[in-house]
Amino acid sequence: MKPLKVLLVDDHIVVREGVRRLISGAREAILTEASSGAEALALVGKDPPDLILLDLNMKGIGGLELLRRLLLRDPKARVIVFSMHAEPIYAARALRLGAKGYVSKSAAADELLAAIKKVSEGGHYIERELASQLAIAQYSGDDPLQQLTTREVEILRLLGEGKSMTEIAEALGVSYKTIANSCSMMKSKLGLERTADLIRTSIEFLSK
Repeated sequence: MKPLKVLLVDDHIVVREGVRRLISGAREAILTEASSGAEALALVGKDPPDLILLDLNMKGIGGLELLRRLLLRDPKARVIVFSMHAEPIYAARALRLGAKGYVSKSAAADELLAAIKKVSEGGHYIERELASQLAIAQYSGDDPLQQLTTREVEILRLLGEGKSMTEIAEALGVSYKTIANSCSMMKSKLGLERTADLIRTSIEFLSK
């Protein structure tokens, strides 16, 4: 069997080393590493891989922007997002952009190996825990971001701009309690736990 050419894009060397050992111990593969989006684009231009493992959180060209550029260059590119984010909203966004798979870094090692096998064979793979959550959202006809009301989207946008809940309340002419309740509702809808997660989500999705 021909060795699988894999490009691993992650700015953390410890992660790259761990994934390299995992894949090398499971199958015959030729692994190339990139620590940035720019480096990844250069490597893909020189020698297109069979499969790309892509982190979302990187300095410079972010993971989602890199995913867009990779698929613009090659719409058939097989990309698996391998991210620290285990929330369904991130998986949904990556899959909508064209990723063939999504596995969080908190998943078991066999999940990543299963994703690599499935996607390299032309299929799609979503981490089992996330797949069940996304299936529920799809069945109900809801997109994670579309679950938010217009007011909630506005609050989320202001959070991403660095405004505090007190400042947002003043800007919108409502009470602090109203904003706090809205933030709690958004966290519930998006499967997030902290206000910091809302801020991160705003920067990731509403600043595009």
